[in-house]
Amino acid sequence: MKLVQAISRRKLALLWLLMLALLVVALGTLVWLAERYESSQVQSQLERDAANVVNDIRSGLTRNVQSLQALHAGDPSPAAWAADASVLLRDHRELLRLEWRNTAVGMVVAVDSPYRAPVFDVLGRVETQADVSLACATAQRFNSAAYSSNYFLPQPDSLGMEVIELCIPLVVSGQARGYVVATYSLAEVLSSLVSRQLTRSQEVSFAEADGARLALRGVARRGTPVFTARQLLDLPGNTMVVRLDSWRGAPGVFPNLMTVLVILMSLALLVVTVLLARDTRLRQRAERGLADALAFRKAMEDSLLTGLRARDLQGCITYVNPAFCQMVGFSADELRGHSMPAPYWPPDLAREYQQRQEVRMAGGAPPREGFSSVFMRKDGSFFPVLVMEAPLINAQGAHTGWMSAVVDITEQRRVEELSRTSQDRLQATARLATVGEMASLLSHELNQPLAAISSYATGSLNRLQTGGAAVDTADLAMAMRRIAEQVERAGKLIRSVHDFVRRRAKVREPVAPQVLLDAILPLVQLQARKLGVQVQLDVADALPPVLCDRSMVEQVLLNLTRNAMQAMEHPAVVERVLVLQVEQIQEWVVFSVSDQGPGIPPEVAERLFTPFFTTKDEGMGLGLSLCRTVVEQHGGALSFAANPPQGTVFRFTLPISEPL
Repeated sequence: MKLVQAISRRKLALLWLLMLALLVVALGTLVWLAERYESSQVQSQLERDAANVVNDIRSGLTRNVQSLQALHAGDPSPAAWAADASVLLRDHRELLRLEWRNTAVGMVVAVDSPYRAPVFDVLGRVETQADVSLACATAQRFNSAAYSSNYFLPQPDSLGMEVIELCIPLVVSGQARGYVVATYSLAEVLSSLVSRQLTRSQEVSFAEADGARLALRGVARRGTPVFTARQLLDLPGNTMVVRLDSWRGAPGVFPNLMTVLVILMSLALLVVTVLLARDTRLRQRAERGLADALAFRKAMEDSLLTGLRARDLQGCITYVNPAFCQMVGFSADELRGHSMPAPYWPPDLAREYQQRQEVRMAGGAPPREGFSSVFMRKDGSFFPVLVMEAPLINAQGAHTGWMSAVVDITEQRRVEELSRTSQDRLQATARLATVGEMASLLSHELNQPLAAISSYATGSLNRLQTGGAAVDTADLAMAMRRIAEQVERAGKLIRSVHDFVRRRAKVREPVAPQVLLDAILPLVQLQARKLGVQVQLDVADALPPVLCDRSMVEQVLLNLTRNAMQAMEHPAVVERVLVLQVEQIQEWVVFSVSDQGPGIPPEVAERLFTPFFTTKDEGMGLGLSLCRTVVEQHGGALSFAANPPQGTVFRFTLPISEPL
């Protein structure tokens, strides 16, 4: 019995000791946490002070930039500028020197601070020219003020200081006038631009990235806890570290801690219980949301018609959706974990696919538009696919593999084949239509040379019948030559129209505009005499040759002149004048055919160049359509406009032949 009681007392003592230990640990933890909290408050305040220091420096530097820019208000002379710069240096101890430099960064005028000897007496200004040039190049690129990197400047007292250069581009009335270069002392920047209240209990300094201090203000108290805060001073062209060191120790925590200890211990169980209940609810809610998201993703992936395939960085298949399995005929278990070569690769293409996948696994980016491939079903049949791949990135942003979307394009290939077949049929139909178009064009365009041959032949017969023995053989020879020329022209016309319909490359050559007019003038004059039309030529001097198919361009001129003369057959037209004008405008030669007919009504003008549209009873409606096509094939344009006070003018352009 005593033994049992002794064991019970030992157990109870052990429990008390355990509770005491837990209490000591809890109190120690609370003390440590409170101290950490107080220290964090001090550190947070120091961080805010550091941010204020950076803001003060940045604001002061910005004000100085505005003051330096104001020195050039009114475009001052160097002497006036130097006087204003001296006043500015007296008001700003952080500025060691002000310089006005020209656009080539050459010195115009310089003024030193009155509070110290010239700072460049030891090192010389030439040695720091590289820093100034770099800062001004940065300022020119940004089109605003820019700072150089800080550098050490020796002084006559065997000491020195850290300085930086500021360069401001000057633009007056939109013209670059040079630069203003200001030299700052980093120590004086801290002394002049930082609030004195911030430096009473802490030390402010500019520091390097490795902790070395460039300039400082205040002296830290040694031997006490020191809190440090760092802020980046980001200036155009330079970034420096502003460091604050405070010797304020963390406040005592025991007086405050003992006051709230009982309340904290009383609320501990309640808080823990509430937190556990809340955590349980949040965890259950997150688990339900995760399950719903997984179910939704699974349903979405299972309903897709596009095959999805995931592989790791070694090429092993880690996931396939049902659409992919149905596409290749393999189950997910047969594909998952399978490496290269994949079971759905055609054996004769496996080596090519292996090399492509090795490039992909080595980091080669796939094409964004995807690539075509051929897969093999489980039954051995082949089918074309379109594969689009993208890097597989996990929640931590790491590249864990490749995700592929695979589309069966068998139906698309079938539709493309049907489309090609239909296109071939359309082309065959188009060739038949071209044959009809060529026949129509030939029948339309041969009327003019045949009419000319008929006119010359009829005239010759009339001369023979009425002239008897006194017939002039020179006239008959001339008529025979004209007939031969028109026969040759008709042959050329047949070949040109044939080439035109087949859309072959024409034989083009440099031809003088006057030669083109001379070739058609006999036919034009013949029809003009018949219709009572006066023909006028207005050809500019020294026109360059044009590069053209001579026969086709002559046909265009004949069509336009014939239409113009037929338009003046109207009884209301009293003065019938046809004007042929040729002039040069830049790299084009412009041909104009003007008449004094009744003009073109608006409803006719809309369809004027439509094939087979005509207002003539005997016309076929192909003349103007042919003319415009010929001109456009030469690179020119055909247009028409009213010809005040009455009539219409047609114009077309041809390119000037380049000299050989």
